[in-house]
Amino acid sequence: MKSQVVSFLIKCPDQKGLVAKITSFFYEKGFNILSSQQYVNSIENTYFMRVRLNAEGTDISKETLENNFLQLAAPLNIDWSVNYGDKKQNVAIMVSHTSHNLYDLLERSKEGRLDCNVKMIISNHNKLRYIADMFNVPFYHLPVTKETKKDQEDQIVQLLDSNGVDLVIMARYMQILSADFINHYPEKIINIHHSFLPAFQGANPYKKAYERGVKLIGATAHYATVDLDEGPIIEQDVKPVTHESTPTTLKRIGADIEKLVLARAVKNHLNHQIIVSGNRAVVFPEAGE
Repeated sequence: MKSQVVSFLIKCPDQKGLVAKITSFFYEKGFNILSSQQYVNSIENTYFMRVRLNAEGTDISKETLENNFLQLAAPLNIDWSVNYGDKKQNVAIMVSHTSHNLYDLLERSKEGRLDCNVKMIISNHNKLRYIADMFNVPFYHLPVTKETKKDQEDQIVQLLDSNGVDLVIMARYMQILSADFINHYPEKIINIHHSFLPAFQGANPYKKAYERGVKLIGATAHYATVDLDEGPIIEQDVKPVTHESTPTTLKRIGADIEKLVLARAVKNHLNHQIIVSGNRAVVFPEAGE
């Protein structure tokens, strides 16, 4: 096996002996466990585990490892996935008018702080093409109207699939995606929005927040689902504000929080740290990687 670090995500009904059975399996295959993170949801009686393994010195193939683990997993009702860390994920970023999230993601990717290949930027406006040119990333301007929505989304799907895109990031793409589009990429679309939803929906939410005298503002990153802005939450953050804050300062603070929250959510996904269970996301912290 060429890859040095292998990580497994595991979800199953909680039961006695799970840790012993799972860790013994990896020991017997010649792996050294680098980290083992666990969580038990006692309300739902569900066990979650993220285990990172050093594969150095093992001669087992990926196919054999997966087939053998399946024999362990089946009787225990384990839902699992494995990541070999030998392939950068391909990412597409979708935007409309707002640049702060786009610029931040591209900068982090260029500096290696996000381990991915940004294959393209897709926008329903041409306004942010200059940022794509700065980072030498292909930019696709695909305008959309109510009448052309299906055709436009078909074009996007064709672009994503033909370029082997693994993750779609909605970096303030101000269009509602159809159920068909979202279902085509389950748990592969991450969206960012301000935490005022649903209290301050629509245009100019920061003005509405100012008028209500909010004392906290923040941002939420989540997986997109057919239920608008109600998908599994990956990351959130907030910052206190005061009566002295203006709509302009609220918007600036909100943009800074959005950048951090979205970047953390994307990194968690790329690092294979998330298990989705129903409409909740179990996010394991980085474990020394």
